[in-house]
Amino acid sequence: MSAHDEILEPRPQGVLARFRAFREKRPHLFLLVLMMLVAFFMMDPRTWVVLTISGLAMGAMVFLMASGMTLTFGLMNVLNLAHGAFISLGAFAGATVLVHWLNASAGEASLLANLAAVVPALGFALAVAGLVGLLFERLVIRPVYGDHLKQILVTVGGSIILMEVIHVIWGPNEIPVPRPDALTGAFLLPESWPVIGGVALEKYRLIAVILGLAVYGMMTWVIEHTRTGILIRAGVEDQEMVEVHGYRIRLLFLGVFVAGSALAGLGGAMWAMYREIITAHMGDELMISVIVVIILGGLGSIKGCFYGAVLVGLINLYVGYLEPRLAAVATVGLMVGVLMWRPQGLIPVIKV
Repeated sequence: MSAHDEILEPRPQGVLARFRAFREKRPHLFLLVLMMLVAFFMMDPRTWVVLTISGLAMGAMVFLMASGMTLTFGLMNVLNLAHGAFISLGAFAGATVLVHWLNASAGEASLLANLAAVVPALGFALAVAGLVGLLFERLVIRPVYGDHLKQILVTVGGSIILMEVIHVIWGPNEIPVPRPDALTGAFLLPESWPVIGGVALEKYRLIAVILGLAVYGMMTWVIEHTRTGILIRAGVEDQEMVEVHGYRIRLLFLGVFVAGSALAGLGGAMWAMYREIITAHMGDELMISVIVVIILGGLGSIKGCFYGAVLVGLINLYVGYLEPRLAAVATVGLMVGVLMWRPQGLIPVIKV
């Protein structure tokens, strides 16, 4: 539907009609508001605020990890089941900087000293995952473009190899990752504030929310408003036509895969500081949430991936508080419920 058609389309009359229109046209916002309202009326407002911020932080980190797979699948039609290995790789790369190389700065009480350790750790995680992604695309992915069955087989095999490489370099045991002092603790809301006064908001979770929003904004801007983004989307629609005009679409796809791998590494490094302990198989364990988010939001939709990750983060925290026995199935239950309502996902046609 064009913008002109939308202007001419009559607005729905009545509260019920507007509610139905909102539900159908903005299902992601409808589900988000519904979930938050239901949780609000089932718990103390202070608890709701804390859980909501925590859920948004968890969703932001899941988005960082899932956005890379959304890029490679949505823009390149590549099903990379080794994505979890890149998450683990980023976690171990970031931990190496924090625990071994810059542990003195990470252990100081100074904010600037902590940032001097955290920023290089995140940058190193990005670089290592991106570099391995470059090699992985050339050696593993490139020969199987367009064949999902072969992609599944070779990426699962590649994941096993990457896991063994992690074992060789860092060993098979769990590694503790102490969070820098500046990222520990919480902010206290003023006591004078009504209802939520005195609520403690954890610093690291707030930083995770800000970083997730920043990455989401950057991704949508690049894909929507830059020449590179236009070329990538055009290459997805008609690769031969783009190549006829002299553009090297394979090089663009390589850049997309490297960016997706790097984002997985960034998410892994953030998750390492969130959990404060890492294992080689942490990426595989997180892949369930990553795949649920991608299916929930709509295959290939970056916007859908973002909202799907937020919904997954919130429902995990809300259900875990209200009924811990159901926490393990909350994420899958959410996905099943959404697919029964909208089999195509929340935002199926919007690629960004």
